[in-house]
Formats: sequence, structure tokens, C-alpha cells
Amino acid sequence: MPLRHHSHVETPHQTIEVWKSAQACEFRVAGAVHAWWHQDRFLTGLAWDNIAAGALLRPGGPPKSVLMLGLAGGTSLRVLRHLLPDARLTAVEIDAEIIELARRYMDLDAIGAEIVVSDAYEWAGRSRRRFDVVIDDCYLTGAEDVFRPQTRADWGVDLLAGLLRPGGLLLTNLITGSGHRRMQSRTRAAFKKRFPSVRSVTTPESMNETLVGGDEVLAGAALDRWTGSFLSLVDQRLWEWIEVRKLR
Repeated sequence: MPLRHHSHVETPHQTIEVWKSAQACEFRVAGAVHAWWHQDRFLTGLAWDNIAAGALLRPGGPPKSVLMLGLAGGTSLRVLRHLLPDARLTAVEIDAEIIELARRYMDLDAIGAEIVVSDAYEWAGRSRRRFDVVIDDCYLTGAEDVFRPQTRADWGVDLLAGLLRPGGLLLTNLITGSGHRRMQSRTRAAFKKRFPSVRSVTTPESMNETLVGGDEVLAGAALDRWTGSFLSLVDQRLWEWIEVRKLR
């Protein structure tokens, strides 16, 4: 069943278009899908798959604690909760209204994450907690496109790397299309400077890459064990399409 426009919501941070069907929901911001939910499936072939997969490339085993900066509708955390039922998930999101929309339309509370309403980088700068995986998916909305809130990629990488436990991984979601290549290049350089091992996680249809940095980052073969965790054949196929490359 095709999605239909349901509502238009203005928050202090962005304009959200809610599109729904009987089985699925999307939040669209600046012409792009900002969050996605389906009652039976988990994967999309897009950036959220990259993020979830990257979090599983930790040599010490599946993460027991994950910090997500930039929650939106919780699409990536929903995948991680499915795969990691016992993990402690923490999310920081500046827009309280999108959290409420996700609770209403995307069953956000079922994920069981601790959710903090705050500026993500300010919260990270104050936090004394440490995590196995830290995910940076922070974007702000401009007049025509989204953009990274910090222009100094090295500052953000160094700040968030300080929240990692020994053996932990830092992930950053990057848009790769026109207008975003300078930030992508700067962030790649900051990752290579900070971490001995960096990998890029992508899918064939996404204009995003997730950088994964750490003392060591597993190769893509480590994802094979998770394919059978998805009951949907569509999800299994999308998981198998995820590509992991060593960043040189």
C-alpha cells in the first residue's frame, strides 16, 4: 500500500512531513526521508542499515552499550534493538517534538532506549559515561538541505572518541552527494588521523556512508552471522547488500 501524506509539523528545529500507510510511516525533512518505520520489516537499503551494521564491527563482540547522537525516529536503534536485545541503548536528540511524533507513529518506546532531550555535542562534552559504540548522526535542517552542525570535523571526532570504552567504535553518518563532499573529505581525514583502523560502510542505493573507527574494525564478513536474525527475505537481501571497505 503506498504512503499518503498525513500531516505537516513545524518544530523549533525543522519542518516534518509525516507520510503513512497501514503498515509503514516516514518522516520527510527537506525533501529526504528522515526516519522510517515498518510494522514487519527493519531494513531500507539506505543509511540506517549502514549505521546498524557498523555498530556490529567491534572485535570484542557485540556492543553492550550504544550511544546515538541524533535520534530522529529511531530507525537505526530499532534495528540494533532487534539484533541486540540486551544492549543498553542511549539516544540524545535536540528536537523534543520529533521524539513525540516517533512515539506516536513509529512505536519508539518499544525500543527501550534511554532518551535525552539536549544538544548532542553539549551533552557529550559534559558526559562522564563511556560506551562500546558511539554513533554520530547529527544533522540540522537548512533552507534546502540538511547539514552537519560542526564544521570542524576533527573537533567532533576527538570529542566523541573520548566517550569510548577500550576497544570501542566511533561511527559517523555522512551524506556523500553534491554539496557534502568537503565535509565527507574532512571527516575521513579526521578519522584516519585519530584511529588506527577505519572502514566505510555503504549500500548500493544510499547516498551515505558510515565511517567506523577504532583500534581495530572487523571486515564485512563479520556481518554474515546476523543475516538469519531477520525473518523477512527482503531484510535478508538488504543486509547481504551492505558493503564494508577499508579506508586507505
